[in-house]
Amino acid sequence: MSEASERPLGIDELLERVRHGLDRIGAREAHDAARAGEALLVDIRYAALRERDGLIPGALVVERNELEWRLDPQGSHRAPEATGHDLRVVVICNEGYASSLAAASLHGLGLHRATDLVGGFQAWRAQGLPVTAPAEAAGREASA
Repeated sequence: MSEASERPLGIDELLERVRHGLDRIGAREAHDAARAGEALLVDIRYAALRERDGLIPGALVVERNELEWRLDPQGSHRAPEATGHDLRVVVICNEGYASSLAAASLHGLGLHRATDLVGGFQAWRAQGLPVTAPAEAAGREASA
């Protein structure tokens, strides 16, 4: 079948394919890995959601549109936490959809241990894991 005659993927099929290549993890596993220094949690939610719901303490906040630039270990705009291609990155969005696509994009940059959090921030919060209160989060981001 030629490229021109291939059926385009819908988002559900794309997500299924992308997730097949990820070792997705749950909230408690992500929490434990971060506490043990074995994973970097990266929150890609947009500002309004962070202000509304709060932050995961210790998570690196990177807007989705900057993610690849900030986490590419070879990039000139990388975050200090982007220490190498073997870094275990757990991408967190609000409900665990955009984070799957973002983690797959990080795989394309050679971050082969990148994954995402099943259920996103909402699953983290539902598990009763630590969250900085929204008012505190807004103040912390403003001073950063």
